[in-house]
Amino acid sequence: MIGVRSPGCYRLRMTTPDLRDRELDLHRLDLRYAGLRIQIPGAVEALCRSLERCGQLVPCLAVAAEDEGRLILVDGYRRITALRRLGRDTARVEPFRGDLTDALITVLTRAHAHPFAALEEALLVRELHEGQGLSQHELARRLGRDVSWVNRRLQLLGGLSESLWEGVRTGAVSPWAAVRILVPLARANADHAERLLGALRAHPLATRTLRAWFARYRQAYVRERERLVDHPQLFEAALASRAQERIETSLRDGPEGACLHDMQVLEAILARLNKRLATLSGDPWPEALRQALLRLTETLVREARTLARYGSHDHPRDAHRDPHPEGPRGESAADRPGP
Repeated sequence: MIGVRSPGCYRLRMTTPDLRDRELDLHRLDLRYAGLRIQIPGAVEALCRSLERCGQLVPCLAVAAEDEGRLILVDGYRRITALRRLGRDTARVEPFRGDLTDALITVLTRAHAHPFAALEEALLVRELHEGQGLSQHELARRLGRDVSWVNRRLQLLGGLSESLWEGVRTGAVSPWAAVRILVPLARANADHAERLLGALRAHPLATRTLRAWFARYRQAYVRERERLVDHPQLFEAALASRAQERIETSLRDGPEGACLHDMQVLEAILARLNKRLATLSGDPWPEALRQALLRLTETLVREARTLARYGSHDHPRDAHRDPHPEGPRGESAADRPGP
């Protein structure tokens, strides 16, 4: 590995001691694994700028194909996309000494240099398992992983339909949204997952909004779920409206209204805590829970004295400044003579 110190450029250059990379016409590359990679427009644009400034510093990795004169590209699909966008017709390619299985294993073990999304890893693992015939135990051994990691990656594809993967690959949905929302939704209701994907293609949602959407979907009844799936943009509009209402309420009610809201929240939390503690009365409590309850009790007693002074309207802004409002003989702090 040779470090290339050039500002704004990709700095890692992978080489092998006995093989040299060379310029290769793009039409000689077999791009059979292009469908296993996620397209990230912003990353490709950044790579285009780097290629224009510095040239191609990192060669692609390819292995000899059955068709003599062609090489199967196993790593560097984003670089090929950027080169084509710039109108180039050649690329620097590092020939891999070994078979296709070894090349794919090498790509996965190089993930520390350019980490793959979990779905990309899962698709490469499935290709090695089903396409190249490696068992899960053999895969785990050659990848330096445990069998459970290989199994989790394969299970990740359980609810991944072709249309869903195409949506992820083309950037209609993020890999996070696919793994955390669309794949679980597809396992439970494939029709809802496909309809949601269609709606997201037309109107993408931010990750935070989609997380809130899924939390609402899990709690909703059947009729509301139908609306959520077909019109997720209406949920986004409702979230924005509620946020605006909170801002307007804060401006209208001022700090007094914020204090009232906090008190109501505290009352609700304490009421809920009392109900939950009542269900534990017959069981031995863990020591950590018992200590936490003691600390909370002390805090409540201490804060209750402070809150009572605020409620007296004597000197509410000085309640924290004078922790002993009464003098040694019971007279108030305001009535004590000066020095």
